[in-house]
Amino acid sequence: MSEQAHPEGDSSNGGDAARTAAPPAHALGAVLKIAAFRKLWIALGLSSLGDWLGLLALTAMASQLAQGDYRAQNFAIAGVLLLRLLPAVVVGPLGGYIADRLDRRWTLVIGDVLRFGLFVSIPIVGNLFWLLTATVLIECVSLVWLPAKDAAVPNLVPRERLAVANQLSLVTTYGSALPAALLFTLLALLNKSLSATLNWFASPVDLALYFNSATFLVGAIVASRLHELSGQGAGNGSEERQGVLRAIFVGWKFVARNKLVRGLVIGVVGAFGVGGVVIGLGRTYVADLGGGEAGYGVLFGAVFLGLAGGMAFGPRLLTGFSRKRMFGLALTGAGGSLVMMALVQNIVLVSGFTVLLGFCAGIAWITGYTMLGMEVDDAIRGRTFAFVQSLTRVVLAAVLAAAPGIAGAIGAHQISLLGKGTITYNGASITFLIAGLAATFLGVFSYRQMDDRRKVSLIRDLRGAFSGHERGVFSDTGLFIALEGGEGSGKSTQVRRLEAWLVERGLRVVATHEPGATPVGQTIRSIVLGNATGSLSPRTEALLYAADKAEHVDTMVRPELDEGAIVITDRYIDSTLAYQGGGRDLAQREVLRLSRWATSGLRPHLTVLLDIPPEVGLARGAANGPADRIESESLEFHQRVRQGFLDLALLDPDRYLVVDATQQPAEIADQIRARVESLLEPVATESDVPVPVDSPEEARR
Repeated sequence: MSEQAHPEGDSSNGGDAARTAAPPAHALGAVLKIAAFRKLWIALGLSSLGDWLGLLALTAMASQLAQGDYRAQNFAIAGVLLLRLLPAVVVGPLGGYIADRLDRRWTLVIGDVLRFGLFVSIPIVGNLFWLLTATVLIECVSLVWLPAKDAAVPNLVPRERLAVANQLSLVTTYGSALPAALLFTLLALLNKSLSATLNWFASPVDLALYFNSATFLVGAIVASRLHELSGQGAGNGSEERQGVLRAIFVGWKFVARNKLVRGLVIGVVGAFGVGGVVIGLGRTYVADLGGGEAGYGVLFGAVFLGLAGGMAFGPRLLTGFSRKRMFGLALTGAGGSLVMMALVQNIVLVSGFTVLLGFCAGIAWITGYTMLGMEVDDAIRGRTFAFVQSLTRVVLAAVLAAAPGIAGAIGAHQISLLGKGTITYNGASITFLIAGLAATFLGVFSYRQMDDRRKVSLIRDLRGAFSGHERGVFSDTGLFIALEGGEGSGKSTQVRRLEAWLVERGLRVVATHEPGATPVGQTIRSIVLGNATGSLSPRTEALLYAADKAEHVDTMVRPELDEGAIVITDRYIDSTLAYQGGGRDLAQREVLRLSRWATSGLRPHLTVLLDIPPEVGLARGAANGPADRIESESLEFHQRVRQGFLDLALLDPDRYLVVDATQQPAEIADQIRARVESLLEPVATESDVPVPVDSPEEARR
């Protein structure tokens, strides 16, 4: 860690300007204040609610209309699920092609009206053939509606808010599954009551289908008010989306060459397949347990409740835990939960294991996708994700088609309990058991292949992760910015550029570095980086870095922040966690606790991670002179360090900015300034020396 920032000093320009932390520039509330986007979001929410509610109602109704034996009902459910998925696999690119050439507002309106009419017709006609036909037509309409909606978002929000808008759309799309499940349960109970007392509905799910159709009608009314989209879309599309087979071919060429990515893809697809088995057989399994329609809604909601919880909270519960280990463990946990669902014949216990299954699958899904985003080069990232998405659809189609068929073929079996009665295991339970064992094996295999901390026991790692994580404290005055990165990432250059830019704005700036910014630190620096020191114990090295941090924060960083200055440091706690925790294989939890204690828990308001491949950074450093003790470590050491930095950035994305350090210095500086700009909120302060300005506009600023 030989890079060093510009020497510290009080780089003020006369005035003692201060700042306060402003709300995030891309706040969720700011996106929802855009009236046009808010209308589109409401229309999306209603459409998504209708989609999930329709899935529950159609599968339940298909089972009733089959009016056959156990096998016939399973094949009817499989038919609905497969027909909902196949249009996206076969003709998905055509939907995007059409959406690019139609007026987007009218595409949204007409699409919702058509789906309203199709859903209304299903309970009126009341036969299985029309249910399956309408399912195909509904999905074909959705294939045009969804691309039109996605293409409309950039036209309704500013460019800087596009990421948050897309995130909100994604959460709405998948998050509506839980309220849809709860609503289906309530409607099924109400339908049963009305049918018994007033004889209004022929099917127990008719009310759910009518309510579902109403959501699309209201969505059409909301979309009709999106006049901002009128005229947009006609003739805009110049590119056609890749077909599934082409995406699979291009993606597999890269996946086949990369062991880590290959393991991630297999694991992600496996997690998706486990969820597909539960969705495909959930209706049958609940019926076997005597849960009825309400029980089916509970089970369906439990899957998505766990899935949402796993995606939102899972990685944070295991802060500091290796993501590669987490991925394999989560997949193993999902498989184990499915095994328990198969063995336990109690609807209450099954619901609990279903939530756990969804939670584990959610962790595996979000962790796998996150690591794919980090491991795949930007030039082929889009094609790789297209490959993963296409493969998951193919696997899901296969699972949804095969699972009910397998369950139907197995049938029901009774097991004697040694003269104490018998217990029945139907085809759904046995299929769950097979899928659960396969997922468990896949998880164990993935864990063994991707384990990046073989020298640290799993129990020790888990104990440290679950024992709690000190979040640290932020200074109420001043602004604390840390620049982190591997060797040769250009931190010292960016510190100087950022310092100069802030000074030009009349702000008081202190640029510093670790280790060695204080007299005590200089002595420590000569020990930890000097080649004459020779080999150091990893624990000794961590303690020395902690001592440098303690002196640095107590005598320099904290006093300057208390005075309202902007402090920019070249390296801070993350370097210790990445180098000693990741590079030296010390337990992250122990290194974190040591560093937090040394700094009294002080955290930067913003951490800028300059990410660079180790081989590129080390080549840069070699041109600047002899390597120090840390630079002389192996390439594998520096690769672990890089991964450690990236893992830390993922734990708290609101406080991190990850920048590709292979770009030109000016481009990197622009990205850093844009992020820092969002944190600056000038406040009026008394100043003995007025700051010179060149224009009224600058004076107001």
